[in-house]
Amino acid sequence: MKKAVNAICVSILFLSLIAGCKQKDKFNVDDPEILHQNQDMLTQVIIYDVFSPPVASRIYAYSSLASYEAVRFAKKGSPSIVERLNGFGKMPQPTTGKDYNYTLAATKAFFTVVRMVRVFSVDSLSAYEESVYNKFKENLDDSTYLRSVAFGDTVGKAILARAKVDGYIKSRGKPKYLGSADPGKWRPTPPDYMDGVEWCWNTMLPMALDSASQFMPPRPPAFSKDTNSAFYQEAKEVFTIGKNLSEEQIAIARFWDDNPLVMEHSGHLTVGKKKITPGGHWMGIAAIAAKQTKADGVETAQGYALTAIALYDAFIACWDEKYRSSVVRPVTIINEIISREFVPFLQTPPFPEYPSGHSGITASASTVLAHLYGGNFAFQDTSDLRYIGMQRRFNSFQEAAAEASISRLYGGIHYRRSVDEGAKQGKKVGNQIIGRLRL
Repeated sequence: MKKAVNAICVSILFLSLIAGCKQKDKFNVDDPEILHQNQDMLTQVIIYDVFSPPVASRIYAYSSLASYEAVRFAKKGSPSIVERLNGFGKMPQPTTGKDYNYTLAATKAFFTVVRMVRVFSVDSLSAYEESVYNKFKENLDDSTYLRSVAFGDTVGKAILARAKVDGYIKSRGKPKYLGSADPGKWRPTPPDYMDGVEWCWNTMLPMALDSASQFMPPRPPAFSKDTNSAFYQEAKEVFTIGKNLSEEQIAIARFWDDNPLVMEHSGHLTVGKKKITPGGHWMGIAAIAAKQTKADGVETAQGYALTAIALYDAFIACWDEKYRSSVVRPVTIINEIISREFVPFLQTPPFPEYPSGHSGITASASTVLAHLYGGNFAFQDTSDLRYIGMQRRFNSFQEAAAEASISRLYGGIHYRRSVDEGAKQGKKVGNQIIGRLRL
C-alpha cells in the first residue's frame, strides 16, 4: 500500500512538471527553466529511491557536469570544468558550422548519466523525458534536433567513462561496518541500529581534491568518562542543550534535518518518511540563486555543477575522517553515563560522529556559491517548502551554512567540536575547488 501511494505521489509530481511546460503558449528551446526542471526531477527521484547522502552527491555531480559540458557551447568562451578535474578525459566538441540546440543537448547528456548511475525509477523518468523531447521536436527542425540529441548523448557517455572507474562499483562489494564495542567508538544507534553507511567512501576518486585526506581535521578529544574531561563536557553540553531547546532552536533543527529516511515506530508498526538529502537541499539553494539572478542556461548549469562538486568532494573528505576516528554518537554515550532517558530531537544517522557531514558539505557548497554570486547574497530558502512546509530567510550563503551546522548540535546528534571542525574542513574543500578550477 505504502509503495503504491509513493508511486502515485511521484506520478502526480511528474505530471505537474509536464503540465508546467504546457502552460506556455510557445516552448522556449533556450529557457534555463528547462535545466531547473531537469534538476528538480532528479531530486524527486533521489528522494523516492532513498539514496544515502554520499551516493546522492555522486549522482548530482556526474549529471550536473554532463549538463554543463553540453550547454557551455551556447556561450562562446565558456571553459570545460571536467578537464580541470581528476580522472576525466577530453570532452566531445560540436561540429563547426552545424546548428545545435545546446539546452536540448544538456538535457540529453543529463539524463544519459542519470540513467546509468544507479537511479532506479527509470520508468518514471521516461514520462518526463518524453514530454520534454517532444516539445523540442515541435520547435526544432529534424536535423538540429537529432544532432543535438546525439551530441548530448556523446557528452553523457564521456562523463560516464569516469564514473565507471571512480571506485563506486568496487565499493558495492565491501562487507558491512558494524562499529566496535571499544570505549568511545561508534556502534549502531537507536531506533533501528543500522550498520555504518558508506564506510569506504574515502576510496572514491575525488573531483578536485588531491586525496581524501588532504584536509584531515585535528584529532578528536580522547574518550573519557571523567566529568572534568573535554569529551565528557562535550557530551554533557549536548545533553543540556537537548533538554532546554528553544522554539527557534527546534525550528532550526527541523529545517536542516534533511534525513533521507526517518523511521518512526509505534508498537509493531514502522513507517519510513522520505525527505530531501543534505545535498539536495543545497542543490535547491543553487537553483534559488540562479533564478534570483536571472542566470542564463550556461550560468545555471555551471552553478549546479560547481555546487555538486563541492558536495561530492566534501563528503569524501568527511567520510575519510568519520571512519578513521569512528567516534561514538552522543545518544550512545549520554545513555550510558549521563541519562538513560535522553532521546535526541533528531534521529541519529547511521555512521560515526566526527566530523559533522552537514557542517562540511554546507561550508563547501556555500563557499563556492558565495564565490559565484557574492558574499552578501540574501535569499529566501524555499528548498524544503514542499517537503516539510518550512522556509527561512538568510542574508548570505555563509549564514545559511552556519545555521545548518549548528542545527546538528541542537538536534542532539553531534558535539560542538564536530560541527566546528566539519565547517572548517568544508571551507577548505570549497576553496580548493575554486583554486583548482581557476574560477
